[in-house]
Amino acid sequence: MSSQTPAPAPDSAWARVQLARHPKRPHSLDYIQRLIAGFHELHGDRRFADDAAIVGGFGYLRDRPVMVIGQQKGRDTKQKLHRNFGMPKPEGYRKALRLMQLAAKFRRPIVTLLDTPGAYPGIDAEERGQAEAIAYNLREMARLPVPIVSVVIGEGGSGGALGLGVGNRILILENAVYSVISPESCAAIIWRDAAHAEKAAAALRLTAPELLQFGLVDAIVEEPGEGAHAEPDAASFQLGNALAGALDELSHLSPEQLMEDRYRKFRSMGSFFQEV
Repeated sequence: MSSQTPAPAPDSAWARVQLARHPKRPHSLDYIQRLIAGFHELHGDRRFADDAAIVGGFGYLRDRPVMVIGQQKGRDTKQKLHRNFGMPKPEGYRKALRLMQLAAKFRRPIVTLLDTPGAYPGIDAEERGQAEAIAYNLREMARLPVPIVSVVIGEGGSGGALGLGVGNRILILENAVYSVISPESCAAIIWRDAAHAEKAAAALRLTAPELLQFGLVDAIVEEPGEGAHAEPDAASFQLGNALAGALDELSHLSPEQLMEDRYRKFRSMGSFFQEV
């Protein structure tokens, strides 16, 4: 009898979590490099510092000028430390909002790429107003008069992801996950043992098909072959098609209609009852 933990079923929620965290899975800058021509990165929140866990700037998505903002994880140890493992601090969310407001000023659509285990929970981040920065982003994103398309490309972790996720259209890659909490943290709270993470993943209903069923995302972007990590060029092409389609769909809406569309979208989430 083997003492090793059995591998998760290929289509299980835990297997999707493992794919979302695959060490070779494309990150935001990988997609930006393949999809955004003439990308010019902008830095700093104009208040404290530049947060490398969030990258953003102007560029062209298939000849359409856009502002693209993404959460960036590192690939090797040095980069992981530099990017803080993709966990933004308050200055990251303030930088992102500054860039979104700049896009609104020039009437440019906004694309956000979500890929974080969660906002950084350190004492220094809390001292600088982590919760306030995320809450402020939620309110201000709802008011922006330009199209916003958000894509979960890997891990969509809690408020850390939602701080960039108030979009008119929310897309998710086939093997990405989006949840209010990580499976390990959920297991530690419910069962007081992070070893129950696989059970927690199933309970959280965090996979792309489940999220689509509940109306929390608008579309699933298919991944090629074994996943985006195996064929990043093909995955980028698929994502580019989905982004272009979503932006085309939103292009005819007025600023007032875009804000109303966003408001109705988020107000309807979690509502499963109808008046008789």
